[in-house]
Amino acid sequence: MTVKLEQVTKNFGDFTAVNNLSIEIPKNEIFGFLGANGAGKTTTFRMILGLLSPTSGRITWGGKAINYSNSEQIGYLPEERGLYPKLKVKDQLIYLGRLKGMDKQTIQREMEYWLERFKVPEYANKKVEELSKGNQQKIQFITAVLHKPKLLILDEPFSGLDPVNVELLKEAVIELKEKGTSIVFSSHRMEHVEELCQYLCIMHKGQPVVHGSLKEIKRSFGKKNVTVHADFDVGYLAELPGVTKSKKTPAGIELQIEREDISQSIFEALNGRGFIRKFSLEEPSLNDIFIEKVGASYE
Repeated sequence: MTVKLEQVTKNFGDFTAVNNLSIEIPKNEIFGFLGANGAGKTTTFRMILGLLSPTSGRITWGGKAINYSNSEQIGYLPEERGLYPKLKVKDQLIYLGRLKGMDKQTIQREMEYWLERFKVPEYANKKVEELSKGNQQKIQFITAVLHKPKLLILDEPFSGLDPVNVELLKEAVIELKEKGTSIVFSSHRMEHVEELCQYLCIMHKGQPVVHGSLKEIKRSFGKKNVTVHADFDVGYLAELPGVTKSKKTPAGIELQIEREDISQSIFEALNGRGFIRKFSLEEPSLNDIFIEKVGASYE
């Protein structure tokens, strides 16, 4: 089922948090929301969940409004933690699973699977407040997926996790997608979105500045990156026509070029100068696109 936002606006008094947002989130895909703090990502999520009503516009999931009739098919990991610190992990998961209409036996089975999956089976009888922030994050993730939701919304799921746990969570997200869950997540870590998402939306001050498939976004951006590592000074390449940005590195230089064929003139300009260790032409990164579209205001 596809999630559709049609001309959605949300005002808080005079402040517009989301401004005329129209996007389609495809089913059974991982969709990424990118943007600086205050871009409108969390407000958008809360409207999709029905926790906030749009000031104007329409949100549907599979053609229907989201309400109590279908909300138990949705999982949500909020950016701020929402666990009961004094409760044991096991009791917490049973309570939240029951709220989603699960029976105790099913909860027990799913809980054991996920605690094992995240390598923390011994935490079932620990209080939440006794766990590290990273492990609390894992438990919070389990509460969002315990009931096998068809739509999963993750708000900054990787924040506060060390690299090992980031990988564990990424693997879980990919596995859920392969089993048929539609997943929407926000992040300001470009590499996570680039690695996981086929579709994305970059938001800035409540508006979408780029959205669509990652492949198409990169293709339409047009610019490419050239990396040169050489045993001689290659600083002069920055002055060549068609080079839009340059950055010297200990090994050589990184260039952004207007279009692919400029790389040929760069290669020719290197000819006969000395030993070249590396010459590579690559797609622009999501970071390049983000900086160009959102600019210096992303801090």
